[in-house]
Amino acid sequence: MLIKSEKDFYSGLMFAIVGIAFAVGATEYTIGQASRMGPGYFPLILGVLLAILGAIISLQSFASKAPDGDKIGKWAWRPLFFVLSANLIFGVMLGGLPSIGFPSFGLIVAIYALVFVSCWAGPKVPFKEQIIVATLLAVGSYFAFIKMLNLQFPVWPAFLVN
Repeated sequence: MLIKSEKDFYSGLMFAIVGIAFAVGATEYTIGQASRMGPGYFPLILGVLLAILGAIISLQSFASKAPDGDKIGKWAWRPLFFVLSANLIFGVMLGGLPSIGFPSFGLIVAIYALVFVSCWAGPKVPFKEQIIVATLLAVGSYFAFIKMLNLQFPVWPAFLVN
């Protein structure tokens, strides 16, 4: 068989591999049953569904009607670098790095850093829009995670609170 859409084939393959990995990882936890779910039930079901979705997408790549074959282009290194960096910076700023004395900057500052760094991944985003998106995300996250779910992690920088 001839792959008619490389993009669909490889993205479906990636979904299937990630889904299988999650399903296998979920078996390390108690699965339980549908009526009494364990901590591994939800990741197992999601992993299996993602693997099935990936298989369907990969199989459909053999019947694609893409005129140019839907080839995979070159790697987009800039977005890859900045999106991964933004997530790494978010994690470090949220929890800090006590081993080297880097303090926690809390949820709000970490979200602003996440938005600003990730905006460098694509075309020029006006600073005003970055501020609006970061503010909406910070306020929404505060209400969702701190107020509604009562999660316990720092909201403000440690040096402001202590």
